[in-house]
Amino acid sequence: MAITQSQSEGRQRRPWSMAAILACLLLTALAPLPARAAGTVAVDVGHGLWDSGAISARGATEFDFNLNLARVLRPVLEARGLTVRPVNFDGEIESLQARVDAAAGSDFLLSIHHDSVSSFKLTAWNWMGEDLDFADEDRGFALFISHRNPRLEESLACASAMGRALRARGFVPATHHGTTAAGTPRPWADEENGVRFYDTLFVISHGAMPSVLFEAGVLKHRDEELALRDRSRQQAMAHGLAEGLAVCLGEPLKAEGQLPGPRN
Repeated sequence: MAITQSQSEGRQRRPWSMAAILACLLLTALAPLPARAAGTVAVDVGHGLWDSGAISARGATEFDFNLNLARVLRPVLEARGLTVRPVNFDGEIESLQARVDAAAGSDFLLSIHHDSVSSFKLTAWNWMGEDLDFADEDRGFALFISHRNPRLEESLACASAMGRALRARGFVPATHHGTTAAGTPRPWADEENGVRFYDTLFVISHGAMPSVLFEAGVLKHRDEELALRDRSRQQAMAHGLAEGLAVCLGEPLKAEGQLPGPRN
């Protein structure tokens, strides 16, 4: 068979191609592998069919956003070597205590939520013939832990690891959670990585395992709502959460310094 010019050139280049392949294989072998961990993570889908949570600027329910992100997150966690215990993926859980009970025995509880804002920040608008409201000031993710959780140091370590991994992927922590609507302070636990104390959140206060409640973003912010719907963004967020958890659960956890005391 006649050899074309391209085939001839390919044969001449073959030693170089093999060398390049070997170099790539060597670099791959030397590169650090993604963090992996063994253990069970209870992934709690916030709200449900009977309590849909916040309503987005365009009228979608928070529960739908929570469920979509949880479904993306589950296989990403499993790819990191973690076992996922789904909590409220069907939206029919009966109570906050039932969530805690369903997560019992897990090594970690991550409760998935999306955020709203205080009513005084809302502006009325009409979207597709429906009277709704929006607020384009506040945005960003948040991670909450509770002094009432018996595994506080581990909760903080994992929350910080997740926040750090999210920031590395370009996600920005929210800054608007300083107080509750009633004026109760929610102080920083780790400002750089978006972690705050929120001691009255039931699901992260009443279980025996380290627990974090994650707010993925602000549904009332019109641009952020659209971003939160984007599947590629959900994937990036899921990988950030999974990386943080794998690093946290795969390494010995050490308390860093003195934690602030609880607030009433």
